[in-house]
Amino acid sequence: MNKVSASAEEAVADIPDGASLAVGGFGLSGVPEVLIRALYEQGATGLRVVSNNCGVDGRGLGVLLAAGRIARVTGSYVGENKEFARQYLSGELEVELVPQGTLAERLRAGGAGIPAFYTPAGIGTQVAKGGLPWRHAPDGSVALASPAKETRDFHGRTHVLEHGITTDYALVRAWRGDRHGNLVFRRAAANFNPLAAMAGRITVAEVEELLEPGELSPDEVQLPGVFVQRVVELTPTQAADKRIEKRTVRA
Repeated sequence: MNKVSASAEEAVADIPDGASLAVGGFGLSGVPEVLIRALYEQGATGLRVVSNNCGVDGRGLGVLLAAGRIARVTGSYVGENKEFARQYLSGELEVELVPQGTLAERLRAGGAGIPAFYTPAGIGTQVAKGGLPWRHAPDGSVALASPAKETRDFHGRTHVLEHGITTDYALVRAWRGDRHGNLVFRRAAANFNPLAAMAGRITVAEVEELLEPGELSPDEVQLPGVFVQRVVELTPTQAADKRIEKRTVRA
């Protein structure tokens, strides 16, 4: 039951080339930076990533992206990463854009064992009709487009069928956690982290504060340890490293 790994490097050592990863975080909030850096050092490539966004240049998943380690991204927002745009438009990166709420539910559904569900989000757009560019050719033309999805009417309203997502691994960051893998997320870090953790077959969590079993009240736990296979305790310096994505101050 003690799921604590000796280091982040040990926790990601067996992630192979071509693995699929669900990664928590929203912008730069709640991003598992230490695990991402360890995976960068480990060298796995051809990764298929599912995450709300792909970090920014030089931070978060942007570290793996800049190194050419990511082959495919499923996400809902990509607007803060110039290298992401360059790779996508040049045909180096395959991208599946998903409405944000749909992405959240696809991760949750996959983790809960639900293979698919219907939602009205995306009806009347290329999300349902197909034709979204997944991959470009080097000349800028569309090499691969999204397919049309099944639709069905419920109570007079059309819905589109979306599939649950499961991945080989998940990387998440938690505020507090115990040796059994029970996790608590703080404020905005409770965004995609619990959902990504549910979707991974092997979930690795970096925690800012590691507690002993029983120190967390059951009422506090936001993700039960059944969804977590490995826990990495952060140092105080690592836990305090929280970059602000956009800082606005008065003149």
